[in-house]
Amino acid sequence: MIDEIGKAALALLEQQKIPMDQCVGVGIGVPGTVDRKQGIVRYSNNIGWEDVDVVKEMEAHLPIPIYIANDADCAALGETIAGAGRDYQDVIMLTLGTGVGGGIILDGSIYEGKGIGGSELGHMVIVENGEQCTCGRKGCLEAYVSATALIRDARKSIGKELTPEEIFSMAREDEVLKEIVDSYIRRLGVGIVNIVNIFRPQLVLLGGRIAAQGEVLTKPLSESMMQSCFGKNRSEIPELRVASLGNEAGIVGAAGLI
Repeated sequence: MIDEIGKAALALLEQQKIPMDQCVGVGIGVPGTVDRKQGIVRYSNNIGWEDVDVVKEMEAHLPIPIYIANDADCAALGETIAGAGRDYQDVIMLTLGTGVGGGIILDGSIYEGKGIGGSELGHMVIVENGEQCTCGRKGCLEAYVSATALIRDARKSIGKELTPEEIFSMAREDEVLKEIVDSYIRRLGVGIVNIVNIFRPQLVLLGGRIAAQGEVLTKPLSESMMQSCFGKNRSEIPELRVASLGNEAGIVGAAGLI
């Protein structure tokens, strides 16, 4: 995988006629537990990586400074730099795709603590002894509000493999699918309220495939925050928006690491 990415980057530089000595660095977003200081992906459950020295292997292709960070952190940083969060300094972003990624931007920079790993908002437990998660625990947010989880729940209920887009569309008329979508939104609301109660961001962003549903998500989730966040209307409830950069968010954020 790293070899293919390196070759693609070199091909793009050649296509754009940009010599290597004009490049100041490389930013890479990677899913999983990232050791940014050593340039190593310590663990990535969704792609099956353990202790992969990304920087060292990529240097064989791109002999310039290389920086890595969690892909959801990169997406959140990209949206804060140039997307839906560009007017804010404290932003939380959830990416709803194959898994559930989470990025925390405080004072305009990625927050990941002093140790290795950064934030894994998708792996807070919202249902004790609930659905099995790919991380090994049960009942994680990711096990209920990823696209994978939505597809699983629909298949269990109606015996058909549907895309998330089909599930949301058909839920307008199908009562069974409507309950699945309503449950999905309620559980996502639980996770968002937990995050808001802890971090009190100015803005919550939703990215990833499912976020394309727009107001179908943002309206009930905003109501959930108003009803359930500690302090309710006596506190400052953050805005909730859909991220605007799409798949470009992680690319912009990775460049922002340099």
